[in-house]
Amino acid sequence: MNFLAHAHLSGDDNELMIGNFIADSVKGKKHKDYPKGIERGIILHRKIDSYTDRHEVVKESMSLIRNEYGKFSGIIVDIYYDHFLAAGWSKYSNIGLHAYTQKVYSVLKRNFFILPSRSQRILPFMISQNWLNGYANTEELKKVFYGMDRRTSNISGMRNAVDQLIENYKELEEHFMEFYPQLQLYVENEIKENGI
Repeated sequence: MNFLAHAHLSGDDNELMIGNFIADSVKGKKHKDYPKGIERGIILHRKIDSYTDRHEVVKESMSLIRNEYGKFSGIIVDIYYDHFLAAGWSKYSNIGLHAYTQKVYSVLKRNFFILPSRSQRILPFMISQNWLNGYANTEELKKVFYGMDRRTSNISGMRNAVDQLIENYKELEEHFMEFYPQLQLYVENEIKENGI
C-alpha cells in the first residue's frame, strides 16, 4: 500500500498516521527513537506491508504486470491500489477526499521537525503536487509514475505504468475491492489485539 492507504488505515490517530508516513525512512530499530504513538505507526506500517506482500490477491495483481516491470511490480501495484482507494473514496470514508487529504497534510506540516530527513524532503512535493488527491485520476497518476521512473534513472519503465492500469482496470479494481476490506480487518485486529 502507498501513502493514502497507510494514512487511511491509521484512523483518527495522528501519531499512528505520522509513524505510518515516515516508516519507509526509519530503518531497523530506529523506530525506538520516536514517541510511543509514532513508533506504533512505524510498526503498523511494517505489518501492513508484510501482510500485503504475502496476500494472494496482491500477487495476482502483480502477475498481470510482472513481465513489463519485474521487481518494480509490487511498488506499482501499491500505487494502483491507492488509485482505487482514492477513486472510490466515498465507499471508505464519510469525509470527502479533498478535506481528508488537507487534514493529513496539516498534521504532517505541524510535525515537520519530527520527520526524518527523507520524509522532510518528500513532504513539500507531496503537498505542492497534491499527490494524495491526484491518485484519483489517471492523468495525475502518470506524473507520479513519471517521477518515480526518473528516480530509478528510467530503468523501471514506470512512466508507462498507467497504460497497464487502463488495460487491466476491471480486474485490478476487483482485486483491490476484494483485498482492501481484508486489510482493514487485519489492521483493526492488530490495533485491538496487539496494542499497535
